Amino acid sequence: MSAHTDLGPLQPGDRAPNVVLDAITQEGKISLDDFRGQKPVLVGLFRGLHCAFCRRHIAAQARLDPELREKGVESLTVVNTPIERARLYFRYHPIPNLLAASDPERASHRAFGLPNIEFTENETAWPNKVSMATAMAMRVNIPNELPEPMDPFAATEILNRKDHYEVTEADHQMMATGHGQLVGQFLLDRQGIVRWSFTEVPEGGRYMFGAPDPKELMSAVSRVTQ
Repeated sequence: MSAHTDLGPLQPGDRAPNVVLDAITQEGKISLDDFRGQKPVLVGLFRGLHCAFCRRHIAAQARLDPELREKGVESLTVVNTPIERARLYFRYHPIPNLLAASDPERASHRAFGLPNIEFTENETAWPNKVSMATAMAMRVNIPNELPEPMDPFAATEILNRKDHYEVTEADHQMMATGHGQLVGQFLLDRQGIVRWSFTEVPEGGRYMFGAPDPKELMSAVSRVTQ
């Protein structure tokens, strides 16, 4: 499995690499090759469960699962959380029919070309380096959950309190090496070719902490399953 990061995220028409990960919500391993030649799959590559925004994106992808499966498309959620910590989380926060895998080393993210941002004192070279001033100037707006648009660090504190999420040592270890990991979702056809994607990478961070439009995603699904 080769890293693709230097070239940027995989684009429509690119062949997705195979990744083999520990399954969270079932026993054994999950491999992307399990789907190749069988059915399309929507792969969500998220930060660890310590990321309040990713917890919401995981839930949003899960809400689409019934419609995806009705069209013959599988849905796979990948988190940068160690397997036991991830299993404990989903035991207390179950999502019906969730297919999820653990990737604390972020191998799948690198293989799909998603950079891990380095936070610096004053240098920004998106999407590889971001100064703390630039990061603090970002604004996250989640109506009905945040009182106003605010920087991602303040927003995280509020959302963690709202979720009663207790950050553990396992979370701290993931944050130490992958706090700046960019994330994305990739729709693969039956042959494992990327047909649609949404990532945090484009346009200097414009899509940071955002989620794809469900209508746009389902339109892509319809094209893949024609």
